[in-house]
Amino acid sequence: MKIRFQADNDLNGVIIRQLCLRNPEVDFQSARMLGLHEGISDDKVLELAAQENRILVSHDLKTMPDHFGRFILNRTSPGLILIAQLVPIGVAVEWLNLIWQASQPEEYVNRMYRIPSSW
Repeated sequence: MKIRFQADNDLNGVIIRQLCLRNPEVDFQSARMLGLHEGISDDKVLELAAQENRILVSHDLKTMPDHFGRFILNRTSPGLILIAQLVPIGVAVEWLNLIWQASQPEEYVNRMYRIPSSW
């Protein structure tokens, strides 16, 4: 089984589009497709991503790490990938594509990964 991604509401949609153009096999669900919108708590976002068995991809470096840490104390998460807003879109796309190609979903269970700002 391949990794499936879930975009947080704050994730730049260009990253999703560019990754899916580069590799049409990638399963990357937008926030809108899951019904996410502003005002939904981080806990609820993590819960919905877990129900869909998708690794959450977010720009939220401020609050999401703490919520993720608390979430995995009692529940299982497919994982969290954080991308700082300053990371160039091309770099984010390359990393996500590499993660999708070279990893298995179980490698990210209850783990948080931060994409570096350079390639």
